[in-house]
Amino acid sequence: MNRDQSRKHFERACRVIPGGVNSPARAFGGVGGDPLYIARGEGAHLFDVDGNRLLDYVGSWGPHILGHNHPAVVEAVQQSLLCGTSFGAPTEAETLLAETIIEAMPSIEQVRMVSSGTEATMSAIRLARGFTGRDVIVKFAGCYHGHVDSLLVQAGSAATTLGVPSSPGVPKGCTADTVCLEFNDLPQVEALFASRPRSVAGVIVEPVVGNMGVVLPECGFLEGLSALCRRYGALLIFDEVMTGFRVAYGGAQARFGIRPDLTTLGKIIGGGMPVGAYGGRKDVMQRISPAGPVYQAGTLSGNPLAMACGLATLRVLKETDPYARLEQETARLARGLSQAARDAGLPHTVASAGSMFTLFFSGNPVVNYKLATQCDTKRFARYFWGMIERGIYLPCSQFEANFVSAAHTPADIDATIAAAHEVLAGLA
Repeated sequence: MNRDQSRKHFERACRVIPGGVNSPARAFGGVGGDPLYIARGEGAHLFDVDGNRLLDYVGSWGPHILGHNHPAVVEAVQQSLLCGTSFGAPTEAETLLAETIIEAMPSIEQVRMVSSGTEATMSAIRLARGFTGRDVIVKFAGCYHGHVDSLLVQAGSAATTLGVPSSPGVPKGCTADTVCLEFNDLPQVEALFASRPRSVAGVIVEPVVGNMGVVLPECGFLEGLSALCRRYGALLIFDEVMTGFRVAYGGAQARFGIRPDLTTLGKIIGGGMPVGAYGGRKDVMQRISPAGPVYQAGTLSGNPLAMACGLATLRVLKETDPYARLEQETARLARGLSQAARDAGLPHTVASAGSMFTLFFSGNPVVNYKLATQCDTKRFARYFWGMIERGIYLPCSQFEANFVSAAHTPADIDATIAAAHEVLAGLA
């Protein structure tokens, strides 16, 4: 595969952009080599600047559940653009998208639009602290909630590790009230609440983790978090930036039948435009300014183009209801990848939920961050480049979710499985 133009673009970018990229996930640091530069997308495919056609399982890291350049979404954005790009004033589109989200997720009674998932999680934890009058936030190792100072923490070996900043530039004071526990370890959470019964403002969790690869909650884990938060007066925050409208139309909370107090959203609700949102119980949301004293603002929040793009995406999802087929095809792909790895004699495990999946190069089921880090990342890098050479575009890290879109056909799934058989056979 020719990548000459991509290399030239990257060399040029490195002169004016730190690391040559505007988000570290795009840098190919986990697999080596230089990133591909994309010229356009159409349906389930990307086309790079060298003219290569790639079957896409990144989907702009999740938003493009309908595939690229969906005609209804493009039409909605074009019509919105004719009216202007931004006004700094309320528009009806904000209300329409809010009503659509609330209808889909009964736990959300009011919602505030922002411009990114990071803004959403940052605002939700501020609100949780402002509502409860408490300071401690519980998160889980391997769950990523954006580059919020207080959530950029790593887990230690102790059962309840107080936050240690995992990025230079984050003062220790910013993470002093963040406790990082192990995902799927409910006894750890129970012990923390028992030892600090009136300290925890909220527990934030990805209900299906997508940021250490796809990791599913074990039976009773989410239900246990909900019960503990109710018992001790803390707020349960579901980070559904990735899973919202992805693992089900109503998100992971609909899939598992859990009603969180607050929910953060992004990705699909913007259809590919920069967007985020947080919402939940009305009594909690009424604490946000100007209704209440907890301050949060954003000049471009509720941007008309983003609202139009997201609203069109959700309308198509509701009208076409692709979720059963998406889950069926994703499960078939997961089985095919597992069979390919098994035929090659490679230690592996595959996880999937809805239209999300990950092939882990580890023989142990991945249920937490510690087990995720034991994967063979060098083998993954060889797998990644082998798939690229066969026209399959995957996330450039072992620790990212893969996404199937409604634009992927059964023939696309078959081609992906066939490519995986070829690549994995050469990795044994």
